[in-house]
Amino acid sequence: MTDFSTRYCASGLKSRRGWLLHVWLACWLALFAALPAQAQNTTDVNNVRLEQTPDGIYLSATLRFELPSAVEDALLKGIAITFVAEALVLRDRWYWYDKNVASATRNVRLSYQPLTRRWRISVIGNGDQPSGASLSQSFDQLADAMAAVRRISRWKIAEGAEIEQDARHNVDFRFRLDTSQLPRPMQIGITGNADWNISVQRSLRPEAR
Repeated sequence: MTDFSTRYCASGLKSRRGWLLHVWLACWLALFAALPAQAQNTTDVNNVRLEQTPDGIYLSATLRFELPSAVEDALLKGIAITFVAEALVLRDRWYWYDKNVASATRNVRLSYQPLTRRWRISVIGNGDQPSGASLSQSFDQLADAMAAVRRISRWKIAEGAEIEQDARHNVDFRFRLDTSQLPRPMQIGITGNADWNISVQRSLRPEAR
């Protein structure tokens, strides 16, 4: 009877351990299955066009991404966010590394005005604007403001004197949400948070005209 009870208890213990292992594995599988849904905040570039003229190189593009709820909540609390577009113009060299001939940076600052309940964007570094000058617009709806943030229209990324008309050029383009311009305590709090990782990078070639 003692041997039977011992065997029964041991069998029951193994069964319980097996059940707990099954539950543990099921929980982990559910967690990993949920990861792709959390990683859906992808950023892409549509309708990209690089135009090379005697006057310089111009970039036009439409960015595709959604604003995560965490970022929108921060905006509604009065925290401005800045998107940065960077372009590096390189001239092909068959005998060595490509030569860096020009670079440009475009900052788009998005903020919410609680008193007027309006959204505002300020663009710095938009091609022909004088250095340090900004172009500002206000919108009644966040969707309209984001449409302006996502759209880049004929951004001058290189002057005509910086490029060789008969040479081939490449452009390394990057767009990102710049968390370094957030308040310092907030930067620490969002470290590793995927909601704040909005970034895309592309290598492009201009169309000669």
